[in-house]
Amino acid sequence: MQFSLFVTLLTAITGGLAFYVHRRLSTAFGFSPRTRRILGILLAVSLLALPLGRLARSIVPTGGARMLSSVGFLLTLSLLITGVCLALTDLLRLVLRLARRIVLRGESRDGTRDATSPAGALVASDDTAARADDTAARVDDAPARADDAPARADDGASRPVPPQRPLAADAPALALPRRDFLAQGAASAALLAGAGTSLYGALVGRHDYVIEEVAVRIPGLPRSLDGFTLLQFSDIHFGLFIGEREIAVAEDLVRKARGDLVVLTGDLIDNDPAYADMLGRFTRRIAPLTRGGVSAIPGNHDHFAGIDATVGALERGGATVLRNRGQVIGDKGGAFALLGVDDVWARKRIPGGGPDLARALADVPPDLARVLLAHNPVYFPEAAGQVALQLSGHTHGGQVNPVVHPGSWVLPYGYVAGLYQRDGSTLYVNRGFGVAGPPARVNAPPELTRIVLVAA
Repeated sequence: MQFSLFVTLLTAITGGLAFYVHRRLSTAFGFSPRTRRILGILLAVSLLALPLGRLARSIVPTGGARMLSSVGFLLTLSLLITGVCLALTDLLRLVLRLARRIVLRGESRDGTRDATSPAGALVASDDTAARADDTAARVDDAPARADDAPARADDGASRPVPPQRPLAADAPALALPRRDFLAQGAASAALLAGAGTSLYGALVGRHDYVIEEVAVRIPGLPRSLDGFTLLQFSDIHFGLFIGEREIAVAEDLVRKARGDLVVLTGDLIDNDPAYADMLGRFTRRIAPLTRGGVSAIPGNHDHFAGIDATVGALERGGATVLRNRGQVIGDKGGAFALLGVDDVWARKRIPGGGPDLARALADVPPDLARVLLAHNPVYFPEAAGQVALQLSGHTHGGQVNPVVHPGSWVLPYGYVAGLYQRDGSTLYVNRGFGVAGPPARVNAPPELTRIVLVAA
């Protein structure tokens, strides 16, 4: 239901952008009525491909639905970026036009271009007198030019002048007017930015997997556990765009990272509970690669897909699910508390649901150092001061960040990716491993995070 509302809202927004882009391109390039109709049809297809891809999942094979959804999402992404670029261009032109008007008004007030002012009138009268004297001189010189005409005619008789070809009234201009040239250049650049960003994000960016290593000081961590390493996956989003290929990549990354325990911080399934079995296979394949196995928490998309299906798949795959629970990592020689809470969205979906840190703390001795798994970083202000470290995801690092990071402007507290500090606690926000929405990533590479715990 939530995904359908998201698609409906996105389609409405892109519909408005499509109208704007259609009008701007038609005006800039002077399209004929036929070309405008063709452009309108192409934009309409790009808008319909996204909801049709959603509906096609129950009608056509998975490959066809994936292709249709990919085309819809990428065309929508291209349209969004193109529309934003065109809007920024229009805004810049408006600012320049207003600035020019202000400058001209300032010059007018100074009298530098106002002929009605006394100084302007004096200059104008002097200039008029000079033009009158020049006209009189040309009149006096006219008889002399007339006397010279026969001589020039005789001289020109021996040199015939080639006939001049008249210019056709409908001859094409050799160059565009400056304003039209700039308008077409801006429109072309916007189209290139939209299409290029989408293709790069789909073909390169979403597969640019990296291992990020982060060392975090943990007060109270025993010396025997200094260097203990957590391998964090977040926001895998098993579904239409994430499958067996990504499982193989993740397995390879875990082998390379050589950690002690894998932690999964939510949004493991995208929206469809049919992919729960895939999550179970993934868990079974990576669990034997570390001595501590796998611990996991759910995210908001896991609730959308069905929390029971998600938790069941994790448990069948051998993972420890920390849904408002805690576990002790280590032994008598040294240990710390690994805590996990439910997602904040569960507060709206389940009566009495949502994160409950106090309940998780009740499962562990109170004197142990604490590491918390919480899917949404918005929970950090509630947990800060009670835990040494919180590991989160949810944001995808913005996922698509052409030139700027808009997520840092709109997400609560600006928690988008990387390390943050609050009340003596540390937050790390993982950029995620999969994709949600458009199957593309730009300036937000998918990651496996190697969290090295350091005894403080």
